[in-house]
Amino acid sequence: MMGGMAGLEDVEQPRSRASAAAARRTSAVEDEQAFQAVELFGNPTDGEVRLPSRPESAATARRLTHCVVFRQWGLSPQTTEYAVLLVSELVGNAVRHTGARTFGLRMLRRRGWLRIEVRDPSRGLPCLMPLHELDTSGRGLFLVDKLSDRWGVDLLPRGKTTWFEMRVCDRTAEQR
Repeated sequence: MMGGMAGLEDVEQPRSRASAAAARRTSAVEDEQAFQAVELFGNPTDGEVRLPSRPESAATARRLTHCVVFRQWGLSPQTTEYAVLLVSELVGNAVRHTGARTFGLRMLRRRGWLRIEVRDPSRGLPCLMPLHELDTSGRGLFLVDKLSDRWGVDLLPRGKTTWFEMRVCDRTAEQR
């Protein structure tokens, strides 16, 4: 019988070994893909990484972000999750709205902050639109606005850089 134990309905039950093994295997596969992305495209902390302006590049940008934020910088899983989501939104906008062949991705870290930039050749500015409950698109900059501490756009002679910044602390400090 696979039911809960009497009186323990609200207590989290232990996971089976099979699901834990699957989670480790998935994580190992994701890590390998992230490291392959760094090898193929470069490390966005060393300088701007150029990616093709195609929808599948969002997955590459997410892998690079996860690899840098979680593995290289050692930041928390929640910070990593937010950074991955927000980079995906900025890349999605660059791919969808600029008509460019490539875009650039760069990641910077200074004490207490991380900054992620997406550069494209369009000078068209992104616009934070009001959202309605039933909207099925247009939530990208809304998420960037809500989950980051700061964000903005720097116009360049040829294009723009859209960026966000998040306050961070080392994983060891967050666990205290």
